[in-house]
Amino acid sequence: MPAWLMIAIVLAALLAAGAVAWMMYEKQRTNRLRSRFGPEYDHAVKEAGNRRKAEAELESRARRVGMLELRELPPDDRERFARRWREAQAHFVDEPAPAVAEASALVKEVMGARGYPIGDFDQRAADISVDHPAVVENYREARRIALASESGRAFTEDLRRAMVLYRALFEELLGAHAYQLQEVQR
Repeated sequence: MPAWLMIAIVLAALLAAGAVAWMMYEKQRTNRLRSRFGPEYDHAVKEAGNRRKAEAELESRARRVGMLELRELPPDDRERFARRWREAQAHFVDEPAPAVAEASALVKEVMGARGYPIGDFDQRAADISVDHPAVVENYREARRIALASESGRAFTEDLRRAMVLYRALFEELLGAHAYQLQEVQR
């Protein structure tokens, strides 16, 4: 067999092996990101328009959040925030729209206390998606309702839904176990 043919066969085999390795890497990357981000993975793909861009964005979010100095809340802060949440819920009965605004502000405040940057909403949602992917869509939906409420386009049932959606994120940020214990103790 001529040497050039052997070289061509070896090169073809190396290229095929490289292609298979790359496909396996891509599949593992996709599976890892799907597992970590859950429903947020599909949201990111839809927003980005393709899988590769979405995966790059999700990895970028994870790196960004990894550089933040996130912290658990001390028990006194948890108790204070839980008490304020109960007050916001109590206000809902008489003034639903202001109670939703209060809930939104409280979620933002808890995020800040935990160490998340609290500037732009889209960046907050992206940051939250890294550690709380199951509730980030709740946060987006609650925000849409809150904005509709500000312009007078939300009904009481919409506002009730916003409170429930904000509460899901609030409980995760506060620590659901700690929040539930406080609810039992009050």
